[in-house]
Amino acid sequence: MEDPIVRIKNMSKAFPTGESEFLALKNVNLDFGKGEFTGIVGPSGSGKTTLLNVIGSLDTPTSGEVEVLGLEVSQLSQKGSSELRSRHLGFIFQTYNLLPVYDVYENVEFPLLLLKMAPNERRKAVMDALEWVGLTDKAQSRPAQLSGGQCQRVAIARAMVKKPTLVLADEPTANLDTENSLHILDTMQKINAALSTSFIFATHDQKVINYLHRVIKLIDGKVVSDDTQTGA
Repeated sequence: MEDPIVRIKNMSKAFPTGESEFLALKNVNLDFGKGEFTGIVGPSGSGKTTLLNVIGSLDTPTSGEVEVLGLEVSQLSQKGSSELRSRHLGFIFQTYNLLPVYDVYENVEFPLLLLKMAPNERRKAVMDALEWVGLTDKAQSRPAQLSGGQCQRVAIARAMVKKPTLVLADEPTANLDTENSLHILDTMQKINAALSTSFIFATHDQKVINYLHRVIKLIDGKVVSDDTQTGA
């Protein structure tokens, strides 16, 4: 493997619970390379989302090291974390998190406004992203006019519009039926192949797991297996 884009060493994460603490992640050691299509799997409460949040610099480890694109997460300032996320990371959530007062185009454009990209560059990037997910004809529609599957495709376009190095997807198919789930997964797999964008999923959905090239299993905050899947 070339230098990993994410390196996790002896990392633990604890949350205070009254007078004690809950250890959500325990001595995790993992590397993720460029272009991976990987899932963190396990039952509810196993630590999947917590691990994704730490990788995404939305949270910091209690102990150990987490390095993302050469930056140590625990040493980043609030501004530094924000810049890492806005420039290099994309996020896809199960609840879509679209802005209801904005149309599809404006929702996808929003991350680019934070980067102060020129208007003509923004327009090309937004329309390219909508073409990737097959929604150029819905650019002027608002989220309330879309199906759940279409909303999730808008969320993917928003995550991909800046061509991030890494996309973190937390249960992205949880609210979708089988047909829409497979469409979403096909879309993400094509983007992964075309742009060499790394995807890390947190999921317990077998449909997602079937698509993964690598499956990391968490139980009670510990990595219990790390396997490569052939034919995925």
